[in-house]
Amino acid sequence: MKTLKIGWAFLMIMAPVTLLSSCSKEETNDELDGVYSEKLMGTENLGSMCLQLDSLPAEPLSEEEISALNHMREEEFLAMDVYLKMYELYKLPVFSNIQRSESQHTEAVKALLVKYGLTDPAAEHITGVFENPELQNLYNILVETGSKSLNDALKVGATIEDLDIKDLLDLSEVVDNQDILLVFANLTKGSRNHLRAFNAQLVKAGIVYVPQYISQELFAEIISSPHERGCVKP
Repeated sequence: MKTLKIGWAFLMIMAPVTLLSSCSKEETNDELDGVYSEKLMGTENLGSMCLQLDSLPAEPLSEEEISALNHMREEEFLAMDVYLKMYELYKLPVFSNIQRSESQHTEAVKALLVKYGLTDPAAEHITGVFENPELQNLYNILVETGSKSLNDALKVGATIEDLDIKDLLDLSEVVDNQDILLVFANLTKGSRNHLRAFNAQLVKAGIVYVPQYISQELFAEIISSPHERGCVKP
């Protein structure tokens, strides 16, 4: 399994620089003025996704797949916790809306842990506290950086989604269970939408975000394409 390198690239973000959609229902709202609104985000139907997961076979798990699930369970909590803190500081709706989306992301990973009878590393999650020491260090860096200014907080948001996309793409290369690939594909779609939202806010502020984890080519492709709706099939 690939070793995920996280944390230190966040020190570079000072340079100028959904959750799972229901497969049976698409949002109809438009993105207005670069704001990722709660209406646009929609109330993603986790129940429908769980039903779909139940329809897929429970395949044997590799150690890489178990590690991937544990990592993404806490990484989605990291995003949720940082956005909660940023909303407390700046009261910008993009943080609270995407924070709610991240809550559904981590619940989607939990559904897989429950399905396979795995121990949940975040069963008694406390905001800002993580079992994974790399994620703990990363959370501390993110909150410290985002607390400096609103623009720094928006760059932190973009970088979190940048990292999420990179990790999910990498982890999808080392798993083959259909249900895990389904969840990871839709988490990646959600992160692309979140990245578009944070980038739109940065553009409004006159800031050019430079991706820290995904390639410039992939970043350009994401931000130049529209908000994605519906369920992504891996």
